[in-house]
Amino acid sequence: MDMLANLALGLETAIAPVNLFYCFVGVFLGTFVGVIPGVGPLAAISMLFPITFYLEPTAALIMLAGIYYGTTYGGSTASILLNIPGATSAAVTCLDGYPMAQQGRAGVALFMTTIASFVGGSFGIIILSLFSPLIADYALTFGPAEYFALMVLGLVSASTIANASPSKGLSMVVFGMLIATVGIDSQSGVGRFTFGSMSLLEGFGISAMAMGLFGIGEILTSVGAERSAKIDATSAQMKNMMPTRDDWRRSWMPAIRGSSIGAFFGALPGTGPSIAAFMAYAMEKRVSKTPERFGNGAIEGIVAPETANNAADQTAFIPTLTLGIPGSATMALMLGALMVHGIQPGPTLIANEPALFWGLVMSFWIGNLILLVLNLPLIGLWVRLLLIPYHYLYPGILVFVCIGAYSVRANPADVFMVLCFGVLGYAIRLAGLPAAPLLLGFVLGPLVETQFRRAMVLAQGDFTAVIERPMAGTVLGLSALMLIWTLVSAILTRRHKRRLGKAENASLGG
Repeated sequence: MDMLANLALGLETAIAPVNLFYCFVGVFLGTFVGVIPGVGPLAAISMLFPITFYLEPTAALIMLAGIYYGTTYGGSTASILLNIPGATSAAVTCLDGYPMAQQGRAGVALFMTTIASFVGGSFGIIILSLFSPLIADYALTFGPAEYFALMVLGLVSASTIANASPSKGLSMVVFGMLIATVGIDSQSGVGRFTFGSMSLLEGFGISAMAMGLFGIGEILTSVGAERSAKIDATSAQMKNMMPTRDDWRRSWMPAIRGSSIGAFFGALPGTGPSIAAFMAYAMEKRVSKTPERFGNGAIEGIVAPETANNAADQTAFIPTLTLGIPGSATMALMLGALMVHGIQPGPTLIANEPALFWGLVMSFWIGNLILLVLNLPLIGLWVRLLLIPYHYLYPGILVFVCIGAYSVRANPADVFMVLCFGVLGYAIRLAGLPAAPLLLGFVLGPLVETQFRRAMVLAQGDFTAVIERPMAGTVLGLSALMLIWTLVSAILTRRHKRRLGKAENASLGG
């Protein structure tokens, strides 16, 4: 009964006219900001943050939250249509979303993305509503050793994201981790590999890397080449946007797994939707009976990461509100909005401010419904973008990419960085190397280093103390088994192909 009373209180708060208005404003702005390559929720919230000083705390938080999860909805649009992540968490959607667009199925990809986003967001809201105190307590039991083990598992899984061999995947992961070491060391405060450049003290921006590798790299590859996309005016018709029965059949289990993975990683401080999306994609490719379909337009490769990052967006509020621990810079702004109004996040927030907490939770339902209604009719409009001749389209894309790169940190060097990463993305395409593991290595590298060093300090330099911790030891063991299994499978596959090649040669010779 207490839960029903809390939900009723939250619904009453959320449907207040002023809160409904700011919920719509937030998700509307979030959707359109998300479509712009690289701008993302942090830049949008930073620009609109001063407005919240003049709003009621609940309305302010509802609007900022709407921008946050609205950008996740919109961020996949540019990923699918242009191979440019609108937000970092949408980078993995490029892997199968863009090939689907090239096959003339952009409408289907966008339709399934919208449905997957709604499913993942709804699952995250349910977890947030039912298990906030429990998940908050569970997250507190994770120490540096457990976080280190989870990050290692993520890095090993990254080697399976792309269709390249495991050795290529692992090498790109390591390369990404090396790039991430540039900048100020978080432990000592000393600059590393900056070569005296003040611009490199902040390190390389994740948005600059994502847009460069996937966006600029795609432009460099496409300029001067004939586009082979099977797109015409009929692609924007509603009948051609509807998924087939096979699409629905392939999507429901990835949606469940992706939502579960996203809810779990979103509740852990410091992980967030990007890691959840990569892990969900790696899981789907691992459990699939036809992993060779991934990277070539597999519907599962869209549904799993989209449900994961939207579920993570919702459950990210659990540590932020109930523990006062922001998992990202965006969540730190959410805490700032509360503190400006004199509200202290933490374990007492739900008891002291029930209308604010439960009003925010119920506004998530309303916001997700608005996004569903808003996005489905716009699919035809987005698909028509692909009908624009590419030589007219890519200069505009470059402008938006440069604006997005600059807006994240207001650092002109980021514009130069995104161009450099674009050249790198083009080079690794020519070399047949995967870009996605590099990006994940870059994201997880600093987390792995930080958590490992903390774990070693607590263990006084004894690594066996880390392995002896039940959760950390189990996860590290799973990582080792996954690595061995991946390498053995690659060797066996190579031998099998070699035997087939010999058999074919023998038959031709006979």
